[in-house]
Amino acid sequence: MSENSAAPGPGPRHLISVVVPCFNEEAVLPATYRRLTAVMSRLAGCDHELVLVDDGSTDRTWEVLRELAADDPRVHLVRFSRNFGHQCGLLAGLRAAAGDAVVMIDADLQDPPEVVPELVEQWRQGWPVVSARRTGREGETWSKRGSAYLFYRVLDLLADQPVARDTGDFRLLDRSVVDLIATLPERRLFLRGQISWAGLPETTVEYVRHPRPAGRSKYGIRRQLALAHQALMSCSAFPARLPVLAAAPVLGAAVAGPLIGRRAPRGAWALGLQLLCLGVLADYVFQEYDQTRGRPVYLVRQSVPGRSAARAARTGTPLGSTASRAAVSATDPDDRAAAS
Repeated sequence: MSENSAAPGPGPRHLISVVVPCFNEEAVLPATYRRLTAVMSRLAGCDHELVLVDDGSTDRTWEVLRELAADDPRVHLVRFSRNFGHQCGLLAGLRAAAGDAVVMIDADLQDPPEVVPELVEQWRQGWPVVSARRTGREGETWSKRGSAYLFYRVLDLLADQPVARDTGDFRLLDRSVVDLIATLPERRLFLRGQISWAGLPETTVEYVRHPRPAGRSKYGIRRQLALAHQALMSCSAFPARLPVLAAAPVLGAAVAGPLIGRRAPRGAWALGLQLLCLGVLADYVFQEYDQTRGRPVYLVRQSVPGRSAARAARTGTPLGSTASRAAVSATDPDDRAAAS
């Protein structure tokens, strides 16, 4: 970890928020609540809150959540008008969370709450992003394990910024990271890609994913494909470059054929030029997409203010102050997204 990373220092008790998106989870919610509160109550020097987001459930999920909130003031509830999806549920929870650090975890108990203290310990050591990496996936079919294995490696290969392998949304984010992610204006969400894009120091904690104790998975093949598509579009410019990559061998064959005494494949020049022009247009479209999604052009991780008398007079900073600002901040030309 970089020596510039700012570790949470001594002082008042930290508040840890736990964000839990829920969609038709009435069967497992009481057990999820019991295990989470048992784990969080044992964290030394920390208070906690549970931010439970009902993502448009059609069963008794909301009634169960209301019962939990009635008995525990540490429970904060958010209810969507309809099902907007898992990523939106996480984003709403991040925006509602008040903690110094925020843990994101699913309600189905496949990601064991007992791993959370390890995430918090790494955060206390100064890591702003702590991801939980799966070393095993119990109770899942070979096709689900195989598709997950392939997905993470293809994404890692094609992504413009490295995305941690075999890590889902089960992770801890420092307050500064939450403030950044919560203010990004993108509508098509892939939160782990946006977190990786920020480029902040990240470490991992290993664990084995458990089978569901109740209910059934809401992530069918259609949702998995939609998430994979969004991941690629969010993290990589590769799709926009495909026409140019396809044009290269076609034009190469058209040029090389006459040089070695063979006729170029029929229509090679026309096809190659069409693909090349399409690739140029796709690149312009991608640049417009990159502009409209509004990510800041740079992030400031830490700043050390100057101590000159002239600067102190201009900024109102006490002369001799050596305070170092370590919060993550985001800046773009239009000041549309900011975090501190």
